[in-house]
Amino acid sequence: MRPTFESSLREPGGEPGSDLRHETGSEPGSAPGSRPSDAPLPATLPSRHATPVGPHPTPLLDLVIPVFNEEDDLEPCVRRVHEHLVRNFPYPFRLTVADNASTDRTPEVAAALAAELPAVRSVRLGQKGRGRALRTVWEASDSPVLAYMDVDLSTDLNALLPLVAPLISGHSDLAIGTRLAGGSRVVRGPRREFVSRTYNLILRSSLAARFSDAQCGFKAIRGDVARRLLPMVEDTGWFFDTEMLVLAERAGLRIHEVPVDWVDDPHSSVRIFRTAVEDLKGVWRVGRALAVGALPLDRLARPFGDDPRDRELDAVPRGLVRQLIGFCCVGVLSTLLYLALYSLARTFAGPQAANAAALLLSAVANTAANRRFTFRVRGRRRAVRQQAQGLVVFGIGLALTSGSLAALGTVGGPVSHHSELAVLVVANLAATVLRFLLLRAWVFQERPQPSGPTAHQPCQPQQTQQTQQPHQNPRAREELKSP
Repeated sequence: MRPTFESSLREPGGEPGSDLRHETGSEPGSAPGSRPSDAPLPATLPSRHATPVGPHPTPLLDLVIPVFNEEDDLEPCVRRVHEHLVRNFPYPFRLTVADNASTDRTPEVAAALAAELPAVRSVRLGQKGRGRALRTVWEASDSPVLAYMDVDLSTDLNALLPLVAPLISGHSDLAIGTRLAGGSRVVRGPRREFVSRTYNLILRSSLAARFSDAQCGFKAIRGDVARRLLPMVEDTGWFFDTEMLVLAERAGLRIHEVPVDWVDDPHSSVRIFRTAVEDLKGVWRVGRALAVGALPLDRLARPFGDDPRDRELDAVPRGLVRQLIGFCCVGVLSTLLYLALYSLARTFAGPQAANAAALLLSAVANTAANRRFTFRVRGRRRAVRQQAQGLVVFGIGLALTSGSLAALGTVGGPVSHHSELAVLVVANLAATVLRFLLLRAWVFQERPQPSGPTAHQPCQPQQTQQTQQPHQNPRAREELKSP
């Protein structure tokens, strides 16, 4: 059950990060004319960490503009965005200029704007990197909804409210602007069009990404999601967006896409070739980490509220279709392995001995593969026992295939190698159904989940936080022990 916005404002939150240096800025809150005080607040809001700042409520939206040496474009950009938010955004907001190590007058321009315009602040970082700037500001922000946009304002500002609306309602976890979906209107040169589409094709083919546009500088994320997701993102440059989206998608978080109107900035300072090389390095790094299971994506699995996939229905087997598909894929590969091993062993052994050796080796591989990919069993717990049970299933298959070979020998006359293979294939197909039923109902049987309040504890963030606090604070641990 997600808390209401009013209740979330009364809950204590974390202090802003110490690695930020706030140059200047007015109190975060609403600008005159933005109608935040009398506008209706949403019924639910996906944050539990909002904290009042002075007399103003916590800004619902913290919109970040990362900049590097943008002394000419920064002022018109900030003024235009600020005016748009005042006129069209019905909730309290904050506009943050994140200057990452500019060497021109960008810090002075940002400080002057923060001193003049309400709800604008400037943040100065000592190192370059758009990803570093976004991570630093977002992790220190107390706003329930976090967003960013590029300083060139290539994206039409009318898409801002549709971008953050699914996050305000709690329907989605992240939102991105896309230039490659139906309904988008894009004006840009053929070179950038080719680079963008090629990059997204690489993501789809190598990382199995399903989102349509990773590079559009127009994205938003819920604050509580960011606090769990950002520590897992390693990149500090342009690949930051892609890595964040890939990890979120792999963890099952919901990503909302908004078609945008986008006009290319011909004076963009982005170095396409250098950025492309860095992005490819990031794709390789993330792909390798996903392949070896080095990312703890389980920490992101459904931690933000009730998920229909967590609800158990009586008499409805869970994951049956997926398990059947996985079992068939593993079965095809193990059958090919079995036939190859049998053909190899048949060169120096009789048919019965060759069949037993090939079936034994392929059965061990089959059990391990089904354990990992079909029934999604992780860790070493019960692995030896399950392999032993798999050998019992192997014994049943051995009896069927050996009996088939024995029956073939009673036909009389010489039996060709191809005839033996054909009989073995038929016998294995006959044993497949029985093997799947035994694996599902006996070897990898799903254990019943404990009933009671703890059964759905991972889906209740407040309980999770309470259980984590004693580990972070020894004094709190002692207080919990005391009666």
